[in-house]
Amino acid sequence: MPGPADSTAHPAGPAHPEGTAPAGPVPASAAASACAAAPACDAPQRGLRVLATGMLAVLQDLGRPGQASLGVGHGGAADRGALALANRLVGNPVAAAGIEVTFGGLGVRAIGHLVVAVTGAPCPLRTTAPDGRARARAVNAVFHLRPGEELWLDPPASGLRSYLAVRGGITVPPVLGSRSTDTLANIGPDRLSAGAVLPVGVAANPLPAIDFAPVPGPGGDEVWLRVLFGPRDDWFTAEAREHLVTEPYLVTSEMDRVGMRLSGPALARARTGELPSEGMVRGALQVPPSGQPTLFLADHPLTGGYPVIAVVVDADIDRAAQARPGQRIRFRAASSPGASRPAGG
Repeated sequence: MPGPADSTAHPAGPAHPEGTAPAGPVPASAAASACAAAPACDAPQRGLRVLATGMLAVLQDLGRPGQASLGVGHGGAADRGALALANRLVGNPVAAAGIEVTFGGLGVRAIGHLVVAVTGAPCPLRTTAPDGRARARAVNAVFHLRPGEELWLDPPASGLRSYLAVRGGITVPPVLGSRSTDTLANIGPDRLSAGAVLPVGVAANPLPAIDFAPVPGPGGDEVWLRVLFGPRDDWFTAEAREHLVTEPYLVTSEMDRVGMRLSGPALARARTGELPSEGMVRGALQVPPSGQPTLFLADHPLTGGYPVIAVVVDADIDRAAQARPGQRIRFRAASSPGASRPAGG
């Protein structure tokens, strides 16, 4: 499918071939401080210099699965599908590291010739060439950044999190097998800050033939999420279970990558007492004594002592990660337990 007029797929060829990436990854913090100290620093031949970060910009891949027993959460991109799409557009493996941007505000400058794509929350994009010429760009499309060209992501009209993928992936050193930032456990790269330099690796695959993905963005006032009841739904009254799947819940301003607190009909307990701490998963709906549920997202804690009334199915959690304060969330029971598995880790 041909891309829109403002996408530039398959550039004729960069001045520095993709194979001229640095021999080893350059830690972002080290490169940034070195460049600040010496104008002629040994920066990567291909990379991104961070100019601004907005509310929050962090490196993310698909996380650290299978390490919960060691006290390490899965983490990774809050909207995994959006990151995977951005990577596919530029010919990366779906697990390559990119930048997760919360509510726009990111500005980066290209070091060398780069091929990029932005997906997720549909934010206005613009590039500015070194001579000052500005150009609008499209989300879900591939385009080329030339040396010194800047890319800016403005706040999205809908959704919350956008994803920037660079052909070759961002190659900061991995921590425990991942380049993702776990904001709760403080594992992985630091949150991005102005001045950081992010090295870009060598692309192993050819660019795909399709340079534009016409996927619908997050939108609407209500977000529908399917849930599987349990494992502690027996701690709640029948009325509470009914409220969960018939009444809307509002996303409050108390939200981040760990989870979001919801406001709606209180979910009353059928028994008193407290649980010993037990394992938590992404998508768990944990209910404290107030009766107002918390929906856990990518950087959720590994354990919790409040009962979990239900778990959002894995296929719907990306949609939850794009909900913003003030939006309504509606839950409905999954058609069958086998229809979609709960989120892991």
